[in-house]
Amino acid sequence: MTDVASQSPEAGDDRPVLTNRQGHPVYDNQNQRTVGARGPATLENYQFLEKISHFDRERIPERVVHARGAVAFGYFEATGTWGDEPIAAYTRAKLFQQQGKRTDIALRFSTVIGGRDSSEAARDPRGFAVKFYTEDGNWDLVGNNLAVFFIRDAIKFPDVIHSLKPDPITFRQDPARIFDFMSQTPESMHMLMNLFSPRGIPANYRTQQGFGVNTYKWVNAEGVTHLVKFHFIPKIGVKSLTERDAAAIQAGDLGHASRDLYEAIERGDFPEWEMRVQVMTDDEHPELDFDPLDDTKVWPENEFPAKPVGRIVLDRNVSNHFAENEQIAFGTGVLVDGIDFSDDKMLVGRTFSYSDTQRYRVGPNYLQLPVNRPKNAQVRTNQQGGQMAYYVDQVGENPHVNYEPSIMGGLREAEYPTHDEQGPEIVGRLTRKRIPRTNDYTQAGQRYLLLEPWEQDDLVANLVNLIGQATRPVQERMVWHFFLVEDELGRRVGEGLGITADDVRHLPPLQSQTLSDEEQQRLANLGNNGSRDVAGLQMTHCVPNEHVRVAAEPQLAQA
Repeated sequence: MTDVASQSPEAGDDRPVLTNRQGHPVYDNQNQRTVGARGPATLENYQFLEKISHFDRERIPERVVHARGAVAFGYFEATGTWGDEPIAAYTRAKLFQQQGKRTDIALRFSTVIGGRDSSEAARDPRGFAVKFYTEDGNWDLVGNNLAVFFIRDAIKFPDVIHSLKPDPITFRQDPARIFDFMSQTPESMHMLMNLFSPRGIPANYRTQQGFGVNTYKWVNAEGVTHLVKFHFIPKIGVKSLTERDAAAIQAGDLGHASRDLYEAIERGDFPEWEMRVQVMTDDEHPELDFDPLDDTKVWPENEFPAKPVGRIVLDRNVSNHFAENEQIAFGTGVLVDGIDFSDDKMLVGRTFSYSDTQRYRVGPNYLQLPVNRPKNAQVRTNQQGGQMAYYVDQVGENPHVNYEPSIMGGLREAEYPTHDEQGPEIVGRLTRKRIPRTNDYTQAGQRYLLLEPWEQDDLVANLVNLIGQATRPVQERMVWHFFLVEDELGRRVGEGLGITADDVRHLPPLQSQTLSDEEQQRLANLGNNGSRDVAGLQMTHCVPNEHVRVAAEPQLAQA
C-alpha cells in the first residue's frame, strides 16, 4: 500500500478531516506506527489503540427479549375525544386533550425471542413500543402485536421465555420444550390461538396491530379512575404470512420488515395507525366470566368498544441504528400524569424488570441519552455521577445543593394535580394465590371460531407439525386442552397426531388447575360439547387479515 503519512491531499479535496476522539487530526489511517516498515509495532500507537479498543466495545449486551428491532420517529395527533365524548371526562393526560395536538413519538418494532441478527420472518410475537415525548415528560407504552400474553403472573416470565429460547445444551429452539411448558400452562391457550395462526407472522411491521396488552388506568381531573386498554390499528390493514410464505422470504432476506419500513418512510409513504382505547369502570366486575386485569384475556368489543383517540404517523427514520435503536430504552413504569398503573400482576412485574434491564444493558445514565431523555419537558434531579454520565441534570439555583429538602436554593417538590387517594379501596391478606376467575378455555375457543377459515387451517397445520415433535404425554395433554378449548380444534389437531378424545378422556386436570363447574361439564363431555356460541361477539383481533402470498402453491402430483 502506498505510504500516505507525508503526502498532501489531492488538489480541491476540501472534505472534513478525520480526527480521533481527542480531536487530534489523523495523518495516517492505513499504517500503524512501527520500527521500520516491517515492524514491530510500538506500544505508543495511540491512534491504533484508541481505534481498536473502541471497536472491541462497539456492542452492548443485546436485549434478552426484543433483541432484533427497528425504530422510526413521528408524531401522535389527538382527537380531543374518546369516540364522540370529551376525553377530559376520563383522563387529564395533556397529550389527549386538544383536537389536532401533536406529540413527538419514537416507535420500536421488534421480534421477541430471536437474537439481534435473527430472521424477521420467524413466528414470534412482534413488539410495538411507543415513546411519547410529552410536555409532562416521557410516556412509554410497551406492547405487542398480539393483545394477550402466555402467562398472567410475572413470576413465570423467566420460565416462559426460557421455554421459547434455544435449548441450553443444543442451542436450538425446540418445539418439544415449548409445548412441554405450554401443556402445563393452560392460561397460554388463548395466546397459542393467535401466535400459531398467521397473526404470529405479520407480513411486515407496517401491517401489524399494536396493543398495550396490560390493563392501565386513566385518571381525570377529579381523581376518578377507569380501567383502559390501548389498541393501534394499521391504516393499510392487517396482513400476515403463512409458514411457507415466511420461509420463502427468509430464504433471501433476514431483515425484510426493517427494510420495508425504512424504504416506505424514505419514499414518503408514511405508516399510520389509529389509536383506540377501551374503557371500563374501575372495579372487579364480578358480572364478567374473566378478570379485567388478566392479560391472557381481551375485553369483548361489543361490550367495551374500542373508540378512537388519535393517530400515530411515522415520518422519519433513525439517523444511526446503534444510537437510536440499540440504545433506545422503554419501561412500563414510565407514565405521565393522567395515566396510572392497574393491579395487573404482569404489569407490576414488567415495571421493575424493563427499567432494570436498561440500567444493566445501557448503563445507569441511559435516560440522559438523546433518544431516551425527555424532549419537551425540563429535567431537574439530584441524581449525579454514575458510569458514563452524559451531562449533569439541571439543579436548583444553588449548585452546591444536590439534596432535598433544603432552604439554600435547592429543588422543591411539585404540587400534586389532585388528591393522592384514588381508585377503589383494596382489602386483603398477604397471600400467594392466582386470580379466582381463570377461565382459560372460553376465549381461546371463541378466538378459534372467529378466525378466518384460512387462518384456522394454518393454525391446525402448525400445531400438528410442532406438537408432533414433542413427547407422547405432551401431545396427549395438548389435545386434552384443545378439546376443552373447542371440539373442532381438538378433533382436527388430534387427527393430525393420531389421538382421539377417547385417548385422553382419562387424563385428570393438572395438579395446578381448579376447573370451574362449566369446565368440569365440558371435561365430562370431552369431544361432544358442540360448538361455542359466538353470535354477535366482537373480539379484539377480529379485523380482516389479508393473506400476503409469497410462496408458490404446492403442485399436485401427476398420475
